[in-house]
Amino acid sequence: MPKDEPWECTLHIPHDLRAVPVCRRTLRLILTAHGLICLGDVAELLATELVSNAVRHTKGPAALRLCWQGGVLRVGAWDADPKPPPPAPESAPGADAEAGRGLDLVRACADDWGWHPLAQGGDCGKYVWCDLSVARPVDRVGQ
Repeated sequence: MPKDEPWECTLHIPHDLRAVPVCRRTLRLILTAHGLICLGDVAELLATELVSNAVRHTKGPAALRLCWQGGVLRVGAWDADPKPPPPAPESAPGADAEAGRGLDLVRACADDWGWHPLAQGGDCGKYVWCDLSVARPVDRVGQ
């Protein structure tokens, strides 16, 4: 399949943290199949954060959604909780903190990100997404 043709994939997962590595491996296989392995490492990191949050902080099922269009990969996670993701903290978590860095990584590594509530076709909850462009600046991380 040519890289410029749009596509999308959705992987529905149970409310189980063991689904996170399954999402990561599935994402890597999908990107490889579409010739987009150049986005693999960052996409895996961000998908892991989004799916982990969806499973860890809600009580229902979740889904990983990948959309490719116009040179941009959108990585998103749906969960059944309509509450918004937490706002950016005023100060960074300490170096030894075991939690609290997920959305900071998304904010730092993605070209764009956001969320919106969902309430259509019987589904409710929220969709948190981030975009990765093939033409990404090399030194973007850490800015």
